[in-house]
Amino acid sequence: MKSFRKVLTMHLPARRGYKNITYEVADAVKESGVKEGLVLVNAMNITASVFINDNESGLLSDFERWLEKLAPEKPYSQYAHNGYEDNADAHLKRTVMGREVVIAITDGKLDFGTWEQIFYGEFDGMRDKRVLIKIIGE
Repeated sequence: MKSFRKVLTMHLPARRGYKNITYEVADAVKESGVKEGLVLVNAMNITASVFINDNESGLLSDFERWLEKLAPEKPYSQYAHNGYEDNADAHLKRTVMGREVVIAITDGKLDFGTWEQIFYGEFDGMRDKRVLIKIIGE
């Protein structure tokens, strides 16, 4: 069985945002040489997320509005955690959107449903963060 590890460095220019990382993950699968297996993609920061959904701009805007209603950034005083940093909302948003995804690899390619894409979600950005790509298989 083969094992392959790659780390992406993410740096979004705003506090919140989304980046489609499907092609970076597909490139890592190709680089790994694994034809049949699994790929784990996870955000290595507690205020960021990796998730799978449709690459449609309206949907990404909907995520932003929905998450801001669930866990509004301000007022900062509404969160006990904000005694340390002003990012409690980012921790909550990450919990809702998830930490990681696992995708099957079939015949050397990501085995997706019709509209599925992999996204990095940033909820407390403007600094470097990492995304782990871990591939195992034959």
